[in-house]
Amino acid sequence: MKCDFYKREREASLARLAAMKKRAGRIVLLRSLAFIAAVFAFAASRDGHAAGTILGILLLALFVLLVRRHQRARRAQAREAARLAVIADCLARFAPARTMQEPGAKEAAAAAMADETKPLDWKRFLDDGTAYRKKAGPQDTDLHLFGAASLYQFLSCARTKAGRERLAAALSPVPPAKETIRARQDGAREFIDAPALALGLLTLARLLPDGHDTAPIVRALASDAESPCGKPAAQDASHVRSDGAACNKTPLIGTAGTMLSFGRILLPILSFSALALAAIGAIDIVVPGLLFALQITLALAFLHQNSALFAPLRGASRALARYEALFAAIESASFAGSTMRAMQAALKKDGAAHSLRRLATIAACAGQRANLFFFLIANTLFLWDFQCAARFLRWRTKHGTRLAAWLGAWAETEVLLSLATIGQTREASTFPVLLDGAPRLMAKGVTTPLIAESAAVPNDADFSAGTAIITGSNMSGKTTYLRTLAASAVLAYAGAPVCAASFALTPMTVLTSIQANDDLSRGISTFYAELLRIKQMVEATQEGTPLLLAIDEIFKGTNSADRITGAKATIRRLTQETNITLVTTHDFELCDLTSGSGLPIQNYHFEEHYEADQIRFDFKLKEGRCHTTNAKYLLKMAGIL
Repeated sequence: MKCDFYKREREASLARLAAMKKRAGRIVLLRSLAFIAAVFAFAASRDGHAAGTILGILLLALFVLLVRRHQRARRAQAREAARLAVIADCLARFAPARTMQEPGAKEAAAAAMADETKPLDWKRFLDDGTAYRKKAGPQDTDLHLFGAASLYQFLSCARTKAGRERLAAALSPVPPAKETIRARQDGAREFIDAPALALGLLTLARLLPDGHDTAPIVRALASDAESPCGKPAAQDASHVRSDGAACNKTPLIGTAGTMLSFGRILLPILSFSALALAAIGAIDIVVPGLLFALQITLALAFLHQNSALFAPLRGASRALARYEALFAAIESASFAGSTMRAMQAALKKDGAAHSLRRLATIAACAGQRANLFFFLIANTLFLWDFQCAARFLRWRTKHGTRLAAWLGAWAETEVLLSLATIGQTREASTFPVLLDGAPRLMAKGVTTPLIAESAAVPNDADFSAGTAIITGSNMSGKTTYLRTLAASAVLAYAGAPVCAASFALTPMTVLTSIQANDDLSRGISTFYAELLRIKQMVEATQEGTPLLLAIDEIFKGTNSADRITGAKATIRRLTQETNITLVTTHDFELCDLTSGSGLPIQNYHFEEHYEADQIRFDFKLKEGRCHTTNAKYLLKMAGIL
């Protein structure tokens, strides 16, 4: 079973983490002993023991070495903890979700959130995509695409804001080009077939800040690659706009171009040379003193300009190092599919990982200047600000405009990793086949990923252009069936696998009327809200666009006579050669539309049965019309009758 892979990985990670903690504890103990011993050694040297000084220096060097090893050990622990958190999220998608009514549900969720190594109910993942739910897109709510207990919440492995936005855009009821769908299928299949590779990338991504937004640094570096007037620096040396007016933006480095080219290297060399000459008495000590004073004066004079130059890098060194590790992993991976191979080739060609490593180093060096003591010493001796600025300017000129493409590649990888979730956590899953020609939708054993696989009841489908009228008693599975088919179509358009033995369809825009609600602020009743959705369907039909229409309990918000009259007229209107229309209803009168109308309309139904005076459902779609009802039974069960 696919779950077994993640259970084995969890046990292995727990064992590694425990060993790491023990090793880190030993390093801390040795570090402390080395420091104490160094103190005693230096104290002994003050009492006349000459060997104490040498021993103290050696022990102090050992202390520094152990500090560095402890830092590496802590980073390794952080990576292993991130791996455990990713595994816990994967395992959460296998288990049936807890409900708030279950005993201990709140306590279990709180414990899981406190310990990232424990499985967390996937319906409590913080990234549920609510922000991406469109008010003008009823499918987002009808099909549970976004929000609590949604497809997005189940799928999303994205750690960056850009990745989450791309995933939300991919979950669209409007199909993109087939080439786009197939490319994403290829990429998602890559990570389904190689779960260890996917786990490794997700582990590295987990170390990024949650919801990390790369847009500010991308904008800053792309715009900074141009001159202050918006032209390439080589074309804008005079800083004069095309209309002849002077550009009033101050260059980030001001007039320090010459200093960056020559002075940043020449002045420190002259200063240290003068210091050496002064040490042997060849010149007065005042000369090197003046040269070092000149260096710190220049650094202070250009403090504002240099600070503005480094602004995009402020606090970014750690995140950039994380991205460098991600790109290095992608560049070194062995991919089978064309989608990831093409992405890998582009990143390798640009040297993305190496370039980001350099930028992360520059950002770390520039960040050191925030320490006042370091700023004064480093700039007095080495013109530190100008050394960092020169390296940053070279990087920005060469790579500044490429950063957006690199980070966009990672955002797309996050989408592919998320789309692979169903294939990684469901035993029965398949990539949909995209058909040509007239509208068609065929499925074998289709279910929804929002229900645990052990509890989901698979159903079949075989629909072509026309209308299917689905009747059945309450709670028999009609609405779930509509949602399953329509949501599976959306997953197919995103490039994800669906929960089915087989699934094939022609790309059709999905329009729904399932969860139509009133809007008091706009004076819209439930019935009128449904009318607006039906109107949208009629207008789309007139455009000739292939449509998959899902209408649940048509016109349930009005009286039975008007409902039946309106429903019959609507079904006739929507039954077109470009549409597959699925309609559920409790009105058996609509089933008569199959007789003598000459329209491709068929009846299907769900039904219930009774055992020992208990109602039972099999949730299986059957051909023909329903002949049973259960409203009176449910009213009695509720104590109303």
